[in-house]
Amino acid sequence: MLASSPTPAGQREHQVRHRAARLEDRIHEIRDRWARRRGHVPTVVPYTGYGSTEWVRVLCRVLLSRPVDPDDTSKRRRRRREPGIRGWRSFTSVPVSDVPVVIEVGGSRIEVLADRGGVVDTKVPVELEPGWHRATLYTEGAEPVEAPIWIVGPDVGFGVISDVDDTVMVTALPRPFVAFWNTFVLDEHARIPTPGMAVLFERLVRAHPGSPVIYLSTGAWNVAPTLTRFLSRNLYPVGPLLLTDWGPTHDRWFRSGRAHKQENLRRLAEEFPDIRWLLIGDDGQHDEELYERFALEHPENVAAVAIRRLSAGEAVLAGGRTKGEQHAPSVPWVSASDGSAIADRLADLGVL
Repeated sequence: MLASSPTPAGQREHQVRHRAARLEDRIHEIRDRWARRRGHVPTVVPYTGYGSTEWVRVLCRVLLSRPVDPDDTSKRRRRRREPGIRGWRSFTSVPVSDVPVVIEVGGSRIEVLADRGGVVDTKVPVELEPGWHRATLYTEGAEPVEAPIWIVGPDVGFGVISDVDDTVMVTALPRPFVAFWNTFVLDEHARIPTPGMAVLFERLVRAHPGSPVIYLSTGAWNVAPTLTRFLSRNLYPVGPLLLTDWGPTHDRWFRSGRAHKQENLRRLAEEFPDIRWLLIGDDGQHDEELYERFALEHPENVAAVAIRRLSAGEAVLAGGRTKGEQHAPSVPWVSASDGSAIADRLADLGVL
């Protein structure tokens, strides 16, 4: 039976929207009509989700894109069949709002609505065994796609939450240009992995079998396919990317990246009350402050905090280092310039 369930991100906003949001909606309406006249059709872009043995969090986005000819076998067409829309096209593609998306997972079938940015972020009650599973997603006029879902076992007591920019990936750009770089870089080959970090992550998942690895970033959902390929190419563990949707909200000009991280940290603590998280970030922006606040609020949910110290040049480009050395006294706190040194310090704490 097809049920209707609004997503948390897609629930109707009863309050009056900010004028910037109304302007953005109007622009999307115009671009939507123009794209459809050119023959563009809805495309579901799947993202990796996660869950427990009783529920799953399903993530995807609906965009308008050119249809792919199934009989075309050229290299360019094969790349377009891959999940996601590459490079700058992911930002110029038109999001489809309020479109019904059908989710089929573990024998359950549910219909949800994409939000005004085309994003679906919803929790589905379903019973699944620990490990990897797949949800099938589709909307009218779009081919079905599959989203991988990592189910955390009830006996798992450890997990990893990591920042992305300047933590697992060296950005090495002035902070105002990071968004531009992430928008218009077309290939994950151009991105540089942070030395030693992939090995650190691999050691963590070997030391704690079944543990979830979640990448929490203020980046836009548009770059999720590219970041996923980057992580895979550089041998980082597979895990959900929790990104955000850029642009105005119903009450402000721009979404708050800091609030996005705070909300997801608190949500993960509520969803997995028995897991103690290793929080990994860098000292270039707000990770230390955010992790300290979370550790003070939920000390029982934090195994340790690991901060990558940026070089002098990286710190200048990032806008400076986080000030202050006061940290939550009840939580182990380590810092070093690369993944290998961080691993040594975590081993001293017994985390590795």
